[in-house]
Amino acid sequence: MPELVFFSGTMDCGKSTLALQIEHNRSARGLQGMIFTRNDRAGEGRLSSRLGLVTEAVEAGDGFDFHAHLVAHLTAGGRTDYVIADEAQFLTEDQIDQLARVVDDLGIDVFAFGIATDFRTRLFPGAQRLIELADRVEVLQVEALCWCGARATHNARTVDGQMVVEGAQVVVGDVGRPPGEVGYEVLCRRHHRRRLTAAAAGAGALSPDVLPVDGVPLPAPRR
Repeated sequence: MPELVFFSGTMDCGKSTLALQIEHNRSARGLQGMIFTRNDRAGEGRLSSRLGLVTEAVEAGDGFDFHAHLVAHLTAGGRTDYVIADEAQFLTEDQIDQLARVVDDLGIDVFAFGIATDFRTRLFPGAQRLIELADRVEVLQVEALCWCGARATHNARTVDGQMVVEGAQVVVGDVGRPPGEVGYEVLCRRHHRRRLTAAAAGAGALSPDVLPVDGVPLPAPRR
C-alpha cells in the first residue's frame, strides 16, 4: 500500500542526504519520481545536501498545488512512481493535505523530509500536519551533536554566534554561517534552554558544568 512517510530530525542530521539516497535507489531500479522542495540552501528549484550532492527539483511556493500538479502530469501521459518533498516544514497545512491525497487518490508513495520545530521549539504548521496525517513518522538515526557532545534535539537561530529568541518563524539560513549573518546551530535541550551556543561557551559565558542558581542570571537573549 502507498504511504505518506515523514522523515524528521534536527538540522544537520542528514535529511536531504537521505532524500537523495532514496531518489538514487529507486531511480536505479527503473522507477520514476518527482522531487519537490522549498527554500533550499542551494537556491530555488534545488535539493541539496551538506555533503555536496544536489539535484533539480520543483519549487513548491505558497500557491503550489501538489495534487493538481500530479494529476496534470499523469493526465498528459507522464509517469510518477513516488514523490519526494524536502523542507516539508515550510509547506502549508493545505499542501500537506494535498500530499495525503496524492497517496490516497493516486496511489503514489510520498516521502516528506523536514525538521519538526523552529528556533523557538514550536512546531512548524507543515510539520504538525504531517505528524497528524502521516502513515509513519521516522526520526532519523544519524544524530546531530550539540557542541557539548550530547545529542542535539533543538534548532537555534544565531546572529554573530549569539542565540536569538524572537523573529519570523521562517528565515532561510544554514549551520556554520559567517559572523554577521543569520545562522543556525543545533543544541541539546539543556543548552537551548540556557541559550548557550558554541560561541558563547567558547567565550566563557557559562560553564556547561555549572548550574544556574538564584542571583546568577542566564545570558541575556538577543532579539
